[in-house]
Amino acid sequence: MSRWTDIRREKEESLAPYAAKSIDTIGREKPEKPCEIRLDFERDANRILYSEDFRRLRHKTQVFFNAKNDHICTRMEHVLYVNSISATICRTLNLNQDLTSAIALGHDIGHAPFGHSGEKCISECALSKGNGVFFEHERHGLRVVDRLSMRISKELISEKCGLNLTYEVRDGIVSHCGEKYSEYKIEPDKTKIEKDITTINHKLTTPYTLEGCLVRLVDKIAYVGRDIEDAMRAKLMDYNSVSPEIRKTLGKTNGDIINTLVTDVIENSYGNNYIALSDEKGRALEELINTNVAMIYKSEPVLRYEKGVKNTIEGLFDSIYDATREIQNYCLKGEKMEYPDVLPSAAFKTAGLGHVQSLYSYIKEKNYSKNNYPEQITVDYIAGMTDAYAMKTYEDIYWI
Repeated sequence: MSRWTDIRREKEESLAPYAAKSIDTIGREKPEKPCEIRLDFERDANRILYSEDFRRLRHKTQVFFNAKNDHICTRMEHVLYVNSISATICRTLNLNQDLTSAIALGHDIGHAPFGHSGEKCISECALSKGNGVFFEHERHGLRVVDRLSMRISKELISEKCGLNLTYEVRDGIVSHCGEKYSEYKIEPDKTKIEKDITTINHKLTTPYTLEGCLVRLVDKIAYVGRDIEDAMRAKLMDYNSVSPEIRKTLGKTNGDIINTLVTDVIENSYGNNYIALSDEKGRALEELINTNVAMIYKSEPVLRYEKGVKNTIEGLFDSIYDATREIQNYCLKGEKMEYPDVLPSAAFKTAGLGHVQSLYSYIKEKNYSKNNYPEQITVDYIAGMTDAYAMKTYEDIYWI
């Protein structure tokens, strides 16, 4: 430890009693030499922020697919809004800002192209193969930071895949589920143990830390009013479409809604080992989200877009799955996979795959073993695509 990290740890001692502290971290799967300046949670936030996986979020769907309007919210903007709102609350509650930021920045890093529509379709395609592989963006977010994201560490020079984050950040990512609309009081689950992180159903548990609970609630606060702003541009609804009772309780604009809910969270959470809204504001938030479901997420234009998404994802999955199986068969030498520098495309029967070399480069880079199901590799490959790249790849495969 350097005197700079000692200074930072001294500041951590002034955090609220229930705040997570870096000195108490469960730690990383692979030990690393400490940074001379940054504490562990800040290092994790930096690793997520500078990753290519985070970078691609700016071209992934939030609600509206592959939008050409520059003012329509993307997945990256949503993540930044969650980070900003969480920081405001975190600062006032005197929780660990570094941990909150790391979880907020990483919470949606596992999202596939085309938002929740793409997520559902990818999972259906994977399950159809019968080996139990499925897709949830929360679980895949953990897979991204543990296995898929590329990072070369001076200490772990042989490790090319995975960010090697602390348990608290990994748990916050996999436990962030923001689709439980009726949940507005969240208490940390301290019964979790490290080995559970890849096996338990995190939708049925809460995050391990209070900071993770904060991000989980703020996820809803960040998207509910912002989605209405996008829906106004799409001429699907406006704030006058919301019931007068909700507008009276929460506000008439996105800014009003955020301010109301942030203030309420602080008033109901300060000094407590839980993050909560009042019953009045919590019920109003749930009703507002359900209004969005009816008027935006299940609107005719969005449902029509989803049909195109289904066709695109199914086409991608079928073709990439077949090519992956051929690559695995070609590279399997005895009990090990051997990846040549150049893949002879002539050795493959799959038609229309001009991108087969890109797929091969991906498989080689991630160093998959013979035990990886081809549908898992296919899921990983498609989930990492942006909306535009997924559509371009589909066109490259199927357009004549």
